[in-house]
Amino acid sequence: MDFHQIVGHEDIIRHFKSSIETGRVGHAYIICGEEDSGRSSLAFSFAKALQCESGETDPCNECPSCVKADSGNHPDIILVKHEKPTVLSVDEIRDQVVSTMDIRPYSGKYKIYIIDDAQLMNAQAQNALLKTIEEPPEYGVIILITNSLEKLLPTILSRCITLNIKPVKERDVMEYLIAHYDLDEKKARFCVEYAQGNLGKAVMLATNEDYEALVRSVIRLEKEIYQMEMEDIEDAIQACARYKLNIGEYLDLMMMWYRDILMLKVTGKPDKIIFREEYSTIRDQANYLSYNELEDKSRAIENAKIRIAANARLEDVMRLLIMTLKEI
Repeated sequence: MDFHQIVGHEDIIRHFKSSIETGRVGHAYIICGEEDSGRSSLAFSFAKALQCESGETDPCNECPSCVKADSGNHPDIILVKHEKPTVLSVDEIRDQVVSTMDIRPYSGKYKIYIIDDAQLMNAQAQNALLKTIEEPPEYGVIILITNSLEKLLPTILSRCITLNIKPVKERDVMEYLIAHYDLDEKKARFCVEYAQGNLGKAVMLATNEDYEALVRSVIRLEKEIYQMEMEDIEDAIQACARYKLNIGEYLDLMMMWYRDILMLKVTGKPDKIIFREEYSTIRDQANYLSYNELEDKSRAIENAKIRIAANARLEDVMRLLIMTLKEI
């Protein structure tokens, strides 16, 4: 991965290239955006360019440093890992960052730490990292990847250069999908609108072998939810369980259904909705669902995502979610 392969995010790439060109590389960065929005690609491309032996703003892709970076084996580009899915502990920060930062780079000009899911650091972990950010060695660079600035301490935020991910233009996402995947325009358009500027989400849906069945399952659930009896709900839960590996996309599609209802209520324009073939159902639901109810349903889906991320039992999460969405 390098800057040339990244779609969109031109402002962040310009910032990185300018810092390399002028030699004014910061010691700590935060790249903030939703999951799959290109945060990791930007972080690794920047790290690769910093370590490239050519000294240019774009990595050469040929020197030993670039080869090691591409293989994931560069000793001076360190990805900080965490064992538990919901927390990045103080011990993990101390062991992987604090205690090793003073060891000079093995071969590169910099020693670069990439901390994904930085919002999972507890207060103790952030405070341990803060000491390193405040007094880093000249070769030290820390890149925090997060989806929530609010979960980082003000003292961390004040000492980092924050770069916020912006949505990729729909035209660019569409061109990328058409160029790289065998999609008809209808499917590509649906993936683009579903992704809302997140190229990673568009690609995941476009390449999902269960794409058609996934979309049909969500539509069937949302169309029938208010008439469902308990037996129907259990059948719907089992259908969700079949898409366990794609449950994030399933929930995102559910969220887009309610976004469509909200969009139709606000604008009255059917061309603004994603599930256009279901216009009549969306129109009917828009007539009897209030804005507060739509907000409650969206919040219920977000809560379901949080529970699933915390390894709650999928069937229990989906049962609670469907029962909540069924309420009017």
